[in-house]
Amino acid sequence: MVLTLYKRDTSPPCRSVFMTLHALGITDVVYVDVDLPGGEHLTEEYIRMNPQHTIPLLKDDEFIIWDSHAICFYLVEKYGKDNKLYPAELKQRAVIHQRLHFNGEVLYNTLKNTVVLPVIYGTDKDFKPENMDKIKATYSTTEKLLTKKWLAGDDATLADICCVSTISSMNEICPIDNKEYPRVAQWLKNCSKQQFYTRGNIPYISLFLERVMRRLAENRSK
Repeated sequence: MVLTLYKRDTSPPCRSVFMTLHALGITDVVYVDVDLPGGEHLTEEYIRMNPQHTIPLLKDDEFIIWDSHAICFYLVEKYGKDNKLYPAELKQRAVIHQRLHFNGEVLYNTLKNTVVLPVIYGTDKDFKPENMDKIKATYSTTEKLLTKKWLAGDDATLADICCVSTISSMNEICPIDNKEYPRVAQWLKNCSKQQFYTRGNIPYISLFLERVMRRLAENRSK
């Protein structure tokens, strides 16, 4: 097994793969930083591997797969010693799939359109109130989804790992009000106690905030 992960530490999707690797106890991984501002993802070599030129991207010997959710599924199915992160029961799997679609289509899309594009890759000098409201709207929906301790049942699964990489990033920008969203606040606290979170998310989430704040300062100076 030779695993190579093309990544950027500030990226929430990459952090979901970090957490999955830690949850599975996989340590034999070669990490390759991709300089997005420098356009390394747009090189001919990278586009040959991934025509969508996105991160993360995983190489397992000669096999190549991208998209964080697809990578996490692959890692669990191939290297997981059990199915705790992705239970075999059909209905629970359906819920996990739904939560991951929610993460990609709602949570990450919201983070991308309210912070990543306007601030990191744009010219916004402050966080717009209407964008903070959009983030809070995702907290409200997540609050309703948390009918149990975890997003897809009584135990942590890939649904939690992938969603928490995004929500924890949002929380750095727009802190979760534990009175307005008590279930989300408790869920985030539960996630923060997991080894996969402390090893695969905490070391890097501050880098995301630093990147955002640095870009705000740069935008304000122009």
